[in-house]
Amino acid sequence: MSDMQYTYAVARIRAMEMSLFSQAVIEQLMANKTERQCLQFLTEKGWGNSDTPADAEAILTVEREKTWELMRELVKDMSVFDVLTYPDLFHNLKAAIKEIATKEEHPDVFYKDCAIDGEEMMDIIRSKDYSRLPDFMAPVAQEAYESFLHTGDGQLCDVMIDKATLEAIYSAGKKSGEEIIRQYAESTVAVADIKIAVRSQKTAKSLDFMKKAMAACDSLDIEVLAHQAMQGPEAIKEYLQGTAYAGGAQALAESPSAFERWCDNRIIETIRPQLYNPFSVGPLVAYVLARENEIKTVRIILSAKQNDLPEEFIRERIREMYV
Repeated sequence: MSDMQYTYAVARIRAMEMSLFSQAVIEQLMANKTERQCLQFLTEKGWGNSDTPADAEAILTVEREKTWELMRELVKDMSVFDVLTYPDLFHNLKAAIKEIATKEEHPDVFYKDCAIDGEEMMDIIRSKDYSRLPDFMAPVAQEAYESFLHTGDGQLCDVMIDKATLEAIYSAGKKSGEEIIRQYAESTVAVADIKIAVRSQKTAKSLDFMKKAMAACDSLDIEVLAHQAMQGPEAIKEYLQGTAYAGGAQALAESPSAFERWCDNRIIETIRPQLYNPFSVGPLVAYVLARENEIKTVRIILSAKQNDLPEEFIRERIREMYV
């Protein structure tokens, strides 16, 4: 699409941004005492459809679907959003491998809004017809499936597929002519690498494990990051202080949940300039990411209310809003 064709789409998105939750609306949602009251509040805000049951997962699923319906309506070539659907696509691969290898069935573990749905993914793995997968996915699909069959090691299977996901996102970012996709890919991979370093340090994973899990990116040196993780949490913070992710070091010093929150907020900061971008795919990509962030935040609040968790617990975890 040309910039001019995006002008109409961006005008629609500007109107839709008005209904995105601000920090003030999140505060109102949190002020509800019970999960039931929260769901009532969301319904009044237009979440779910008239026939959606008053159930958290049902409402959140409908909201995700609405976002993608809107994009399909606005954009002829949906491939501009491919990179955003890679995590779901690779999740479907992971789930299919485990379902086929263990002969257990959980049809509700698959995502719908991506290039290959659960049923097709199951068929590909069952028939070992890897040529039906995109080039960036076929090698890891075969390797992860064989590995899981031989070792039964679910974590190793996850690590292989998670790394391939990051590499696919990064490669798409590098090839994209869109600044926002490049920035999103850079941020996503770097933040994932930092998470791997932090978790590996906590669970005493080996240097070899980290090298298998981390994906290379320009804004971090994963060799150095992995070596620092071997030395302890202080060494990770020290390395991050000298990078574009110094905020992550501060969040790590605070608490694990503050760090998780910083990771998501970092992506929102990356896309926020798109609020002022008059025409290009940028605001549309940013809107999809803002909706994902909003749904994730609402999920955290609903889950906390359901489990009677204190307000401080929620505050430490809620994300920054896009608007």
